[in-house]
Amino acid sequence: MLYSATSNMASSLSHAMLNHDDLDTIKSAAPAYLLMADGLLQDYPNDIDLLTAAAQMYNAYASVFVKEPERTKRLTHRALDYAQHAACLQSLSCNWRKQRFTDFKEKLNELTIDDVPVFYTFGSTWAGWIQARSDDWNAIAELPRVTAIMQRIIELDETYQQGAAHLYLGVTNTLLSPATGGKPELGRQHFEQAIHLSNERNLTVKVLYARHYARLVFNRELFERLLQEVISADPVAPDLTLMNILAQQQAQQLLAEANDYF
Repeated sequence: MLYSATSNMASSLSHAMLNHDDLDTIKSAAPAYLLMADGLLQDYPNDIDLLTAAAQMYNAYASVFVKEPERTKRLTHRALDYAQHAACLQSLSCNWRKQRFTDFKEKLNELTIDDVPVFYTFGSTWAGWIQARSDDWNAIAELPRVTAIMQRIIELDETYQQGAAHLYLGVTNTLLSPATGGKPELGRQHFEQAIHLSNERNLTVKVLYARHYARLVFNRELFERLLQEVISADPVAPDLTLMNILAQQQAQQLLAEANDYF
């Protein structure tokens, strides 16, 4: 009973953060949540649910609130450690980051729909780890593995977390221009599918769609339409409220800087 309650507590804390509507409150309270998760993992180091919840909390906190590069690196490293350990326990296959890419993809093909929650967390925290090291080509070289995970998530259940894997593939395909290997039109398709699967409730999708695709192809009309839709939307949605409020702040800033890009 205690073991079950511990796992449920970590999951509840993660949901509480994501569903809160005040960024300052979560910014102040989150460190205590994170330390509590660390403490629970001292007692239950192989609890997959607890590891997954802790990875999600560390990844969200680092991406939303932490601005110092070195601190972001430390926190995303911890998030990835937790997520990778959960993936190891879930799949009985470890050293995911060390495997040859062909072996890596073969192991992904063995995953089933039951593995989706753990491996989505693994892929998303890995993406956060890479983003925190965007000046390191060795870190960037790991991006194809994140892409492969998200592609497998889509094959197994593209509706998971309202199509969030499509969001990641939208971003990865629009990081570069077509001349340097980017695939903006493929990225656009993923963004549109993420909007559809979330019933337009995940406002972060539209912000990233505007930032990565509309600016890349110099489509100011699309850029402004997407951001105005974000600003005028109701941000309250299950497990999206915190990030939606942040997305609205980002949309206002991007609109204010539009003349710098168009």
